Amino acid sequence: MNVLTSITVLGFLIFFHEMGHFLAAILQGIYVDGFSIGFGPAILKKKYNNITYSFRAFPLGGFVSFPDEEINNIDPSDPNLLKNRPIIQRIIVISAGVFANLVLAYTILIINITTIGIPYEPEPGILVLATQPEKAAFNAGLETGDKILKVEGITLGVGDQAVSSLVKEIQNSSEEPILIEIQREDSFQEITLIPQNVDGKGTIGAQLQPNIKKETKKTKNINELFQYTNKEFSSLLLRTIEGYKGLITNFSSTAEQLSGPVKIVEIGAQLSEQGGAGILLFAALISINLAVLNSLPLPLLDGGQLVFTLIEGIRGKPVPVKLQIAVTQSSFFLLVGLSVLLIIRDTSQLLIVQRLLNQ
Repeated sequence: MNVLTSITVLGFLIFFHEMGHFLAAILQGIYVDGFSIGFGPAILKKKYNNITYSFRAFPLGGFVSFPDEEINNIDPSDPNLLKNRPIIQRIIVISAGVFANLVLAYTILIINITTIGIPYEPEPGILVLATQPEKAAFNAGLETGDKILKVEGITLGVGDQAVSSLVKEIQNSSEEPILIEIQREDSFQEITLIPQNVDGKGTIGAQLQPNIKKETKKTKNINELFQYTNKEFSSLLLRTIEGYKGLITNFSSTAEQLSGPVKIVEIGAQLSEQGGAGILLFAALISINLAVLNSLPLPLLDGGQLVFTLIEGIRGKPVPVKLQIAVTQSSFFLLVGLSVLLIIRDTSQLLIVQRLLNQ
């Protein structure tokens, strides 16, 4: 059921993205002849007002299609064809999907914060959320729920600054011991960490966060609600952008953290176990990721189409069709290849975990 929930959320977010393109075109009087969720052969199809609505076999995507004047017997100079509209109107149509996902994510965060409240101010120290088997934190005996209070005898601060300070210390101490003091329930103890070397930086294989109470409090007024929503939205958006930026600046390290469709569904299933709040958080995270992903300047994505349109606006004429096709095909093979690799990797990891659990 949790897997089904996460797939349903993914489908809804894709639907919302494509609906952004669809409405931006329709409301401007631009011809549209298709609205599809998914790729591949159509499972369900319905034509209404000269627009074919379909649900396809592979629901990890979607598209809004515009009529070909030759096939649809339309005058090539018809002003209602997308290609004949002013550049600014076409930019609106291309950007509408990304904008829709960002608006949806922001709205979801407001609903989530209104429903469950906001956390209390963080307390001193850093909370360990999880450790990876056979990594430095796990080998040193660090456990989920531990609170890291001191590093080399120096008391950590609070909040994100404390986490950043510890991460920096770990990265600068590759293969060198670090003495930390932790609190485990009501006892205090010291642990020696030896960060492992990955691309010249130390890593311990642990998920860390500021030491924040699990309890939440209701927002005092609408001003506090929007202030906290703005903070959370900005944080999620910036972290997502930094993650994609890392694919270019530090691919080998970032690729280990990159998730494919299988992993995304697994994460959604885990978060859905937390109830409505977990599902909403998953929806907001993926909606922001869809927005940033589609902004990348790859021809198959909105960002790539936006680049072609902007170049046309500068040149005064479209990019040559042969060049568009060549770049688009290259982009297609890149995205499909990456998706296949991620699916294989994530599926393999799931099978390994299941095998270990069954032993």
